[in-house]
Amino acid sequence: MTSTLWRQAVAEAIGTFALIFVGVLSISASGIVGATGVATLASIGLAHGLTIAVMVAALGAISGGHFNPAVTVGFVVTGRMRAGTGLIYWVAQIAGASAAGLLLAALFGADPVATGTPDLGARVGFGAGVVVEAVATFLLVLVVFGTAVDRRAPAGVYPLAIGLTLALAIMAVGPLTGGSLNPARTFGPALASGHWQNHLVYWIGPLIGGALAGLVEHGYLMERG
Repeated sequence: MTSTLWRQAVAEAIGTFALIFVGVLSISASGIVGATGVATLASIGLAHGLTIAVMVAALGAISGGHFNPAVTVGFVVTGRMRAGTGLIYWVAQIAGASAAGLLLAALFGADPVATGTPDLGARVGFGAGVVVEAVATFLLVLVVFGTAVDRRAPAGVYPLAIGLTLALAIMAVGPLTGGSLNPARTFGPALASGHWQNHLVYWIGPLIGGALAGLVEHGYLMERG
């Protein structure tokens, strides 16, 4: 690996670590201290979205600020990133997510981390969960390409646009699937807590949605040349 790729991998690991650390605590922190009525769907969505916004602003110049295998796959399938580089991004994202989950489990036990691990809501089947995650991730990656990649977008808008999209998506689909939209967001806490229920939903759905969004933006919506 070149020194540039190492820096990119470290940036991806840090950004993903931040997302999982803040994301899990936004759901579980009140339970850890015995408080009630603190976390709401809005606060959880904003915690995730604001974390992504500030991490993209801080680290986007280094790695592009993916922090999500579904975003990376969108870049790979459109030829904007080599498959080998995409694999390194995936490893870094998974490593950062796992480090955050394991740290929280070491500090507070596995149960709060399990609580912060996305899972399907009652009466939401596997297939429905895959579709919901795919659609929500499609919208997220569409915004990534439309604001961070498309040169016609206003300069500097993309961190907030991406963060707000994630926040809105979590508010919309959180009760159904937990609003992961990100395989690493589910994998890290699952590894630390042993909560693997319906885990494949959070790989199949987001990767399909991310790939489709990249192809639609790159192949049709964005100008060439």
